[in-house]
Amino acid sequence: MHPFRLACLDKLNWSNRAYALVLLCVTTAVPLPAQTFTTLHNFNFTDGDDPQGGLVQATDGNLYGTTYGGGATGGGTVFKITPSGTLTTVYSFCAQSGCPDGAYPYAALVQATNGSLYGTTTGGGANGDGTVFKITTGGALTTLHSFDVTDGYLPYTVLVQATNGNLYGTTVQGGTNGAGTVFKITPSGTMTTLYSFCSLSSCTDGKSPFSSLVQATDGNLYGTTFVGGADGYGTVFKITPSGTMTTLYSFDYTNGGNPESGLVEATDGNLYGITSDGGGKDSGTVFKITTGGTLTTLYSFCSQSHCADGYFSDGALVQATDGNLYGTTVLGGANCIPDGGCGTIFKITTGGTLTTLHSFDVTDGENPETGLTQDTNGKFYGTMPGGGTDNGGTIYSLSVGLGSFVETQTSSGKVGAAVKILGTNLTGATSVTFNGTPATFTIVSKSEITTTVPTGATTGKVQVVTPGGTLTSNVNFRVTH
Repeated sequence: MHPFRLACLDKLNWSNRAYALVLLCVTTAVPLPAQTFTTLHNFNFTDGDDPQGGLVQATDGNLYGTTYGGGATGGGTVFKITPSGTLTTVYSFCAQSGCPDGAYPYAALVQATNGSLYGTTTGGGANGDGTVFKITTGGALTTLHSFDVTDGYLPYTVLVQATNGNLYGTTVQGGTNGAGTVFKITPSGTMTTLYSFCSLSSCTDGKSPFSSLVQATDGNLYGTTFVGGADGYGTVFKITPSGTMTTLYSFDYTNGGNPESGLVEATDGNLYGITSDGGGKDSGTVFKITTGGTLTTLYSFCSQSHCADGYFSDGALVQATDGNLYGTTVLGGANCIPDGGCGTIFKITTGGTLTTLHSFDVTDGENPETGLTQDTNGKFYGTMPGGGTDNGGTIYSLSVGLGSFVETQTSSGKVGAAVKILGTNLTGATSVTFNGTPATFTIVSKSEITTTVPTGATTGKVQVVTPGGTLTSNVNFRVTH
């Protein structure tokens, strides 16, 4: 974990976190499923350093991300990388005197429906408390908002664009009670603080949300807080797009504690997440929770000898096209044993069966603090904040044999609504259907098709027929009325 973030933790006196583990025994290596792991890029500070956030696939077919440090001024960067590994620095923060353009971006980016990328910085801006920014894929940056503590401080999370077109996010500190906020910002930059945590007695509503939000199919936003709640170990919460907050669950450490990562809504309608501490082995858990608040612990990390299965995870899960959930752990695994392990990549079924897919060994990176992104080519991509050739972190890909698919931007809409389809090798496509209903479309590039929701369409998969075969969307497209 980056020293800046550790300093924040110390400031908030979160002494109950467990970063050390006594390793009692040694285990032999466990055979892994057939897969291909590739280090795509090693950061060397001049092109960025310490990539803490994940990656997002944009409509141009490239992956975009941020580095916390490095670049032309040392204030971090926005970069793009091709799926094969060619990296370009798109922007270096603190390019302006006093850093009004922001500095030290921690979170990943999101591409909005207008084509621009949106993100946050944890420092810089007009008040030195971080920013929300917009940047084009060509590198033109606009600072949309500068935080000033009263409306939030330390935005560590990825923004999410809701179906109403607005972007939503959280801050770890600041707000009315100094315990963090949920905010809404329009694509043009109008900011609204929706909720300030610790608004209830003893912070039973939670405090300090590190997690990103996710909008579920019911239209509500869901997230987690790191601490607070009825037992002090964090919460799962629901908030409406207009700001009505409901605490769904309070962790008590025995069932997990201190969740840093966000949630993912799986195809079964449940939400899945990770806690960084607690559980049966005091090393974090994977859990499932219904939108009504019923929680089930699926797995407790460090359940294998020597923690070969990993422990302490603060990256969100992703559900892949095979229906399984994939994620990373910061520590544990088969390598870097004297230092507690360099971390892992794992797969877990929705029923709770976990498989360790890769153990990092410093040369290919160490201590991943973010989750994975599945590209439409079927591979997973991720970033490492440390390790690699120059110890500045890495970008990697992992193939586990999953095929290509298409992804829609957005995932819901009315008949007639504009939809972008992301994919790989879309040139020459001959058909686009929404749950079997044909749609008119335009091929923009090999990675993008534009279309509209056709009359008669119903909720279901989007399919694109290409010369290479039929590609199906990873999730259902929801037709609204």
